[in-house]
Amino acid sequence: MKYPYVERQAVVDRLHGVAVPDPYRRLEDPDAPETRRWVAAQDDLWRAHAAALPGRARLYTRLAELADAGMVTAPLWRGERAYFLRRTAGQEHAALHVIGPGPAKQLLLDPSVIDPTGLTTLDAWQPDPDGGLLAYQVSRRGDERSSLYVMDVRTRRVVDGPVGPCRYSPVAWLAGGAGFFYVRTEPRGVFLHRMGVPVDVPVFAREGVASYGLEISGDGRWLVVSASLGSRNDLWLADLAEGRPEEPDLRVVQEGVDARTALTVARDGRVYVVTDRDAPRVRLCVGDPERPDVWKDLVPADPEAVLADFAILDGTGPSRPLLLVTRVRHAVAEVGVHDLDTGERLGSVPLPGAGSVGPLSVRHGREAWFTYTDHVTPPAVWRFDGRTGETAPWPAPGARADVPDGRPRSGDGEPRIESHRLHCVSADGTRVPMLIIARAGLHGPRPAILYGYGGFGVALTPGYAADTLAWAEAGGVVAVAMVRGGGEEGEEWHRAGMLDRKQNTFDDFVAAAEKLIADGWTAPDRLGIWGESNGGLLVGAALTQRPDLFAAAVCSAPLLDMVRYERSGLGPAWRGEYGSAEDPDLFRCLLGYSPYHQVREGVDYPATLFTVFGGDTRVDPAHARKMCAALQRATCGDRPILLRHEGDVGHGARATSRATALAADTLAFLAAHTGLFQPEHR
Repeated sequence: MKYPYVERQAVVDRLHGVAVPDPYRRLEDPDAPETRRWVAAQDDLWRAHAAALPGRARLYTRLAELADAGMVTAPLWRGERAYFLRRTAGQEHAALHVIGPGPAKQLLLDPSVIDPTGLTTLDAWQPDPDGGLLAYQVSRRGDERSSLYVMDVRTRRVVDGPVGPCRYSPVAWLAGGAGFFYVRTEPRGVFLHRMGVPVDVPVFAREGVASYGLEISGDGRWLVVSASLGSRNDLWLADLAEGRPEEPDLRVVQEGVDARTALTVARDGRVYVVTDRDAPRVRLCVGDPERPDVWKDLVPADPEAVLADFAILDGTGPSRPLLLVTRVRHAVAEVGVHDLDTGERLGSVPLPGAGSVGPLSVRHGREAWFTYTDHVTPPAVWRFDGRTGETAPWPAPGARADVPDGRPRSGDGEPRIESHRLHCVSADGTRVPMLIIARAGLHGPRPAILYGYGGFGVALTPGYAADTLAWAEAGGVVAVAMVRGGGEEGEEWHRAGMLDRKQNTFDDFVAAAEKLIADGWTAPDRLGIWGESNGGLLVGAALTQRPDLFAAAVCSAPLLDMVRYERSGLGPAWRGEYGSAEDPDLFRCLLGYSPYHQVREGVDYPATLFTVFGGDTRVDPAHARKMCAALQRATCGDRPILLRHEGDVGHGARATSRATALAADTLAFLAAHTGLFQPEHR
């Protein structure tokens, strides 16, 4: 394959006495004429390759069918109104609906109506305490730079905004809807916005903060401010009944402590604290808002399950108040029922299966709502009744009528999709959990996709995914490796795969691949790997460290130049996760695994596809451009190294049709280079 030409440069940085070559530095500039020509030529090359991929059109059709299962979120109650997101068949984006007062349902916000091109997304939204005002954030072309507006829900008119700029900002409304706290990106910090007042007031900022969190009690009295600093956060609480909101008296809850902690002041007047302080799998504590730094355990940490969420059911009549606690046990959700006063476990919330549960949503009384999903079940809303102990589907009006039952189909009937749980053993002896999804009744090595993430404490839990089902029902195997760096087994699991321990993440992924091969699920010439964002870093490290182990790889919006990652996108906010090249010891760790710097000439690299997005303000597409150029020059085999570029979308949410096209291209590429489709299926 003849690849587009780009001149190598003799660019060498000397860092901490080490020479660091960067021959494709010129590709960092997206607006340079040479970069534009090179990207256009790469896209032409990809399109020509994609046009010849067997099964591509069939995959797109099936993915579109599976994606039309849609989605719905649990209702968020404010006053007499319930807000929820819903996407039905044929919709490009989820739209925001409201129910009440009364049974009538209204469509409040549909991004496809705001912008018929599909390039505008609804990034975040938050009603005021009474439910009559709605703060919402929209961004365009995937750049995740949001403008914040306020809508009068009764008239559906915009009454304030744009406010900002912001980026997925939390919003904490003042009592009565007089204004709200939010997080600005320029200048960075927490600001107070008064309705109708053009100038916002800065109320809080700290140097070196990766992100801020905000929460306010239901009565608008207690403000919680969190400042994230990598794997820990500082936390403050202010009583807004004392003084002016413009100058909140923020009292320290946690500062300078190596732990993650969140705090809520509930209707009963108590402080509820969720923390991994002295509890890597997280505990729930209670305290007094007058002494917010003093807590006692209410629900201690479980030795094998990570506490993820909680909700309070107030009780009615003589019934005692209840506490619901969501835990994730080896990536599968469970919800326990506890006594609110003592924390004693009383029972469990019945769930539809072994899957994932979304955030718990409650209304004053004895009911709670949550979403449930697993690999073959689209997200649906369930309601738990604390009086009866039963769960049942919650039929948001019209929300699920068009959703299939989630069982995959084919022309030969309905093949059953099974999941299997197993472990592999990493290089240092650590047992790493894996989940396998595949058709029942098939045996022997098959084309497989190994997927992973392994960063920022993010847990990979079961969820409905059209690409997983499409691949599995076609006869392939999907394996999800829950490698260190993620949050599947708690904060210790996360920390074991960050900073100078990042190599553990890659060792775990390689061990997962070797386990799939050893157990007969697949073979090296039938194994593909796929990762996105931080998962793209995982794939890049795996294919440069063990190119012999894989037939194909897909790196989507990846981090790959770890020496210079801090210089673009949101890189500076990730120093707590990866470390900084300014630190001599961490620089050597970063350089030691940085995929771009580990490319070696004369190696037969797997077929590799980089998918990048020109509007990505989170991970600079330059990572993939430079890595693609380096691999194209270095590989000695005939397997292709290709770049798929979309210029007008970003890292975040995208329209359903675009997501389906990307998934179809990705699966078709992996299928072609792992042998999933035989000639008769073309």
